[in-house]
Amino acid sequence: MRDTDPSTSSSSAEHSAAPRVRPVGKGHRWRALGRVVIALAGAGLGISVLGWIWPVQDSRSPDDRPSTASDLAEPPRRPITLLVVGLDSDRLPGSPQTPPATSASPAQDTAAKDNATAAKPAPSPNSDALLLVRVDPEGPLQVLGLPTELAVNLPGQKRPQALGSLYRTGGVALTGDAVRELLKLEPGEPDRYLVLSRAGLRSLVDALGRLEVNPPRKMLYEDKAQGYRIDLQSGLQQLDGAQVEQLLRYRDPSLGELSRRQQQELVVLALIESLAQPARLANLPDLVQKLRSEVDTNLEPSETLSLLAAGLARPGEVRFLSLPLGPAKATYGGLRQLETKAPLPPWKTKT
Repeated sequence: MRDTDPSTSSSSAEHSAAPRVRPVGKGHRWRALGRVVIALAGAGLGISVLGWIWPVQDSRSPDDRPSTASDLAEPPRRPITLLVVGLDSDRLPGSPQTPPATSASPAQDTAAKDNATAAKPAPSPNSDALLLVRVDPEGPLQVLGLPTELAVNLPGQKRPQALGSLYRTGGVALTGDAVRELLKLEPGEPDRYLVLSRAGLRSLVDALGRLEVNPPRKMLYEDKAQGYRIDLQSGLQQLDGAQVEQLLRYRDPSLGELSRRQQQELVVLALIESLAQPARLANLPDLVQKLRSEVDTNLEPSETLSLLAAGLARPGEVRFLSLPLGPAKATYGGLRQLETKAPLPPWKTKT
């Protein structure tokens, strides 16, 4: 997260306005002791609840490299839902954006970039991809591709807006609230979130080397306004980070957004297969730390490893789920709605 700690900005003012310290008499002493006991009890309850969900991990030596998924960490004690938000931007909100070089010399380019970086934060993006992942320590990993074109009615607004646009409106909090309402999830779900920019996606794939993916068709597209080009061949191949981005961004004219969700499944499968390899497992703790600055998440590193331990335990049993959608309606601006027969929540339980 990129929030600034307010305590570092006004320390002198707070010091001058500090309240007087009153001596603690006998009655005050007992009340103070009572408050300490209550605070410690509350802290203990919070720790015990977290311990019920996230087991306390064993301390490991830096030389103790995991060779199987179970070596990464203890899995969570109950199913965890993770909201994954893929942004249509190279930067996370609030991070600086670097403009293209326009000056005559490298020194001037550097100065111009530094000045623009300080003055121009990246604009708030939309969600280009939304996944809801259910990590069950006793079952297969379930991945639900959420339609970004789903119509959502916000209080006080006359017209619905796309689910994918909610991130620009209210960030991950509003997006998570909408997903909970739409899918009839339990209060507090999704339990965790992970926001990934396009640059973060490229960094992840390049850190793994390449991904082996089998694009189902040739993909050609050029956006001259953005200076962006997609050029991928069909068939099994090794893709680097920039090529994986192309695969995820390509929208087939005949299938629309459905084609993107299908391509997301290809990439998720390739990621799981890559991460589950023993050579990659050994480097996962370092990779999690390395990519911390590339993502926005409320997952602790130990929790990330716990989810990976559970999610990679059965790499061949991943279940991809979808939501039944009605046709696009002009009255909703071309957006779509869930069909009334949609099973909610959408998770498949053990039979």
